[in-house]
Amino acid sequence: MRKTNHTKLVTALTLAMSSGYAAAAGFQLLEQNVSGLGNSYAGSAAVAENASTIFFNPAGMTQLKEREFSAGLAVISPSFKFSDNQSSVGQLGSAGNGGDAGRTGYVPNAYLSWAIDKDLYVGAGFSAPFGLKTEYSSPWQGSAQANSFDVKTYNFNPSIAYRVNNAVSVGAGVSWQRLEAEYKRLVAVGVVGVPATAVFPASPLTATISGESTGWNVGALFTLSPETKVGVSYRSTVEYDLKGDITVNGPSGAVNAGGTSGAKASLKLPDTFILSGTHRLSNTWEVLGDLAFTGWSSIPKLDLVRTTATTTQAAGAVAQSLGTDFRDTWRLAMGANYRYAEDLTLKFGVAYDQTPVKAASTRLVSLPDNDRTQLSAGAQWKLNSGSTLDVGVAYLFIDKSSIDNNQTSATQSQNRGRVTGSFDGSVWILGAQYSVPF
Repeated sequence: MRKTNHTKLVTALTLAMSSGYAAAAGFQLLEQNVSGLGNSYAGSAAVAENASTIFFNPAGMTQLKEREFSAGLAVISPSFKFSDNQSSVGQLGSAGNGGDAGRTGYVPNAYLSWAIDKDLYVGAGFSAPFGLKTEYSSPWQGSAQANSFDVKTYNFNPSIAYRVNNAVSVGAGVSWQRLEAEYKRLVAVGVVGVPATAVFPASPLTATISGESTGWNVGALFTLSPETKVGVSYRSTVEYDLKGDITVNGPSGAVNAGGTSGAKASLKLPDTFILSGTHRLSNTWEVLGDLAFTGWSSIPKLDLVRTTATTTQAAGAVAQSLGTDFRDTWRLAMGANYRYAEDLTLKFGVAYDQTPVKAASTRLVSLPDNDRTQLSAGAQWKLNSGSTLDVGVAYLFIDKSSIDNNQTSATQSQNRGRVTGSFDGSVWILGAQYSVPF
């Protein structure tokens, strides 16, 4: 009966997966469990306290019981408010600041590990490693650059781990991943033969693309002493060939035809490397640390290419290019656990996370990202059944984000204006996770 219930829960979580604004820099989601939230994910590749180690370091499965199941949900509530500094709205914008562009998102996860024998473990995880959602309220002077941007990923990660000896364990996994993206903005679509001075009413454009791809991950866990563990893990890049449609819903069929077509894009999601450590100072205190690298330079830009011709562009033409010009980043996290009672541990953490955005000129209105500092706290209860319940809360202070994104052009159809100003941002995260051996 318990196995059937676990299977139903995994299925439900998989179907429900969605993502909001990324809580890590860029559009990465660190919330692949909640048990690490209270520590700001310090020690993520070394802790191995439940089946969610499958994502952070599969080698950690060798530290678990014969069979374990873990599932959790993180709620991410961001806030991004724009302050104008003489933006030029071009042909389509208005005077509004767009309200609060942050949108609440829900990030679930589920993991199952199984011991084949005392040294060999297998497992699988369901998670959402990348995600983004920004949406501006009307009126918004940056409408020609973006009204909303929504990115979701779904990741299935079968894994294996082997205990080499009492000090060393290794692990590896493969990932099947799906990405779905929707991008909305206003466009001025021209019609062949109409004088260039004619201005058509602003027309809503929606671009939707999706695709599937695969990646891999490896890890190792070293038990240096009964008190000290060190973990290392690496997740590969994931390369996508995305396909979809660009649709314009303007006031006339001629206007719509000027922008509607099939679409495609190529995207390489970044690789990550994590070095983690944990050390037990006493029966009541444990300290944790994390140093993580993310290879965001794999996304220098994103070209949305037409796959069918329109009245103004041939197949193969670039409908729009997002000049991200991302840089590689580092994240540093420190945490501590305090064993308050036999069945209750309190968790604390702080982290500093670099943004992949290089400058105000390449900051996108759809990704008003900047360096951030995270403060976290949480608690873990050990229940009578041998299961555990984790809860966590975090607040992210995001540095003020200057923007001067100039997308003006001599042609009306390409004039997306110049957005100049700054964003004030912050994020709240709240989550809970249940883990049980069976």
